[in-house]
Amino acid sequence: MSSNMASLLIITTGGTFDKEYGRGAGVRNLTFGPESAVTDIFRRALVPKDWLDLKLLAKDSLDMDDQDRAKILDLCATTPCKSIVITHGTDTMVTTAAFIAGAKLAKTVVLTGAAQPARMKDSDADFNLGFAAAAAQCKPPGVYVAMNGRAFDWDHCRKNPATGVFEEI
Repeated sequence: MSSNMASLLIITTGGTFDKEYGRGAGVRNLTFGPESAVTDIFRRALVPKDWLDLKLLAKDSLDMDDQDRAKILDLCATTPCKSIVITHGTDTMVTTAAFIAGAKLAKTVVLTGAAQPARMKDSDADFNLGFAAAAAQCKPPGVYVAMNGRAFDWDHCRKNPATGVFEEI
């Protein structure tokens, strides 16, 4: 791998992971800021700068459609990086994973998200991002969901609507 090419691509698409409160806003006014939280999270964790963060979308996953998924897939397919993390809303994460898996890329793609925005004190975003980055660099080619301390094959997990926690199926 050349010295000027990142070994890990992080594609940010929005979701709760990157939401933040606007000034004077209530819970109904969560918005997306100009930058992803990824850079701050990796800086705090002292992760060497051998990764690239690309903000592709800033959408709640319930607002995503197949055109958005096609943009995500196109970026996954065209990047020279073999290890990819996608930050994504948790409600349709498995739907996007299925879309990407259908392309049968020879890359490791890991989707992750957060139950609470990364900018909130007790968010799970930092842990989930770090875990996903490790999985993307250690797992064999395929599509995975990294949530709640586990890396699932995309087609063997679901978000439990009662608990909000991902579980194996």
